[in-house]
Amino acid sequence: MSTIIRQLLTINQLLISCISQLLFFIHQYIKLPDDDLNEPAAYYNSITVDKKPIIIVDKKLNYKTLLKEHKALKKKLLKPVNHNKGKPVAKNQTCPRCDAPHKYLYDNNGGRGQIKCKVCSFPFNSVKRIFNAITYRCPYCNSKLTKCKERTDFNVHVCENKKCAFYLTNKKALTPDEFEIYKAHSERFKLRYRYREFTTNFFKMDLLSLPKNACNLNFRKFSPHILGLVLTYSVNCNLSSRNTAKALREIHGVSISHTHVRNYANTAASVIKCFVDTYDYKPSKHLVADETYVKIKGVKGYIWFVMDACKKSILGYKLSQTRSLSPCIQAMRSAFDKYTKFPQNLLKFVADGYPVYKLAQSQFEEKDDKVFDLVQVIGLTNEDPVSEEYRWMKQIVERLNRTFKYHYRITTGYGTKDGGDVNLALFVAYYNFLRPDAHNSTRTINTIPELDSIELMPNKWIKLIELSQLKILSLQALE
Repeated sequence: MSTIIRQLLTINQLLISCISQLLFFIHQYIKLPDDDLNEPAAYYNSITVDKKPIIIVDKKLNYKTLLKEHKALKKKLLKPVNHNKGKPVAKNQTCPRCDAPHKYLYDNNGGRGQIKCKVCSFPFNSVKRIFNAITYRCPYCNSKLTKCKERTDFNVHVCENKKCAFYLTNKKALTPDEFEIYKAHSERFKLRYRYREFTTNFFKMDLLSLPKNACNLNFRKFSPHILGLVLTYSVNCNLSSRNTAKALREIHGVSISHTHVRNYANTAASVIKCFVDTYDYKPSKHLVADETYVKIKGVKGYIWFVMDACKKSILGYKLSQTRSLSPCIQAMRSAFDKYTKFPQNLLKFVADGYPVYKLAQSQFEEKDDKVFDLVQVIGLTNEDPVSEEYRWMKQIVERLNRTFKYHYRITTGYGTKDGGDVNLALFVAYYNFLRPDAHNSTRTINTIPELDSIELMPNKWIKLIELSQLKILSLQALE
């Protein structure tokens, strides 16, 4: 046995020596790029948001009406196309814009698939027959944008006009070295105007969806006080479901399974979430947002937080498996809905340099008529006046992330996304209404008179569930 260990150690030392020689060779003979991709500016500035394009809405037409208008204007009928002079069009072919029959259609590009309508002058592909009612044009040269990419939530349109002022200005701003790189790798530079057409309506998504696998609150075996103890141990004391069941069994003599503990947590989250999301926080005009990493089924996921920088309440939150635009907008929507009247340009929204916040800002302005000032604090040190002025707000949300990670660490990652939603909803309820704040004279961030008169934490959880049930009933009465 000792001989095998000595041989393995010898092989290990040999591998370490080979790796050292390779690293020395790379350092001496292979030139690495000078730019450091780990710098925040190099990563965050990779995406920019251009101004909105010129949008032209083209309505669907009726060829019979167009023929009548042509006759009234020209005092003669519009003659059908003479197909003897070109490639004939299939008899079942019609114009997608005005529904003109095949006798008014003709081949427009020598048999390569494009057909044009003589009635409405609309060109289309003979196979796809697509009529786009909306046309996007470049705001700098008025050229029609071309769709170049299709993504999950959006399409990318680009201006291909080589004489576009936007393109020529960006091309002229390149240094000689950058221009040489551009000729070899043009995809690394963004010189042409681009517009992202989002196909998903982020403002019609349900923000009050309930977790699955919730049981009812008909306590047949245990009393409501046991539910309060379960939430106190699992949320306040940061115990896992198994340790919570163990504490109840060894301290209170209550024999309960860890599965029943999880079911209680699911039920409490499904009830309390509505109260947390619809409570009148009376937020200030300074919001700060950030995202932090978690594990969902062993894969990296993200928690999005939007909080009031002055009152420190969590106004918006979202657990997602991607770091895309959709969860960002949902978290921001949840926060903006807390305002009785949106403050528009008076609102300061502070975030890091992640470009998705710029996309979200453009979407709120374009589709939800919400205009706010986005301030992006980049890096860990104050390298610019903006970071120096708003660093204190960024540090508040970073402190929130550390508080959340203390409660998250015991889970060692979420087994399912639904389980993560339950854990996150209970954490936000505890943080906003039950957690003593050291900077607020050990009082809670949001004061509820019904909870302040209760001394024991299990009873506070039960009272919060009762208030949540009354809130749900009031919302159902309004429907």
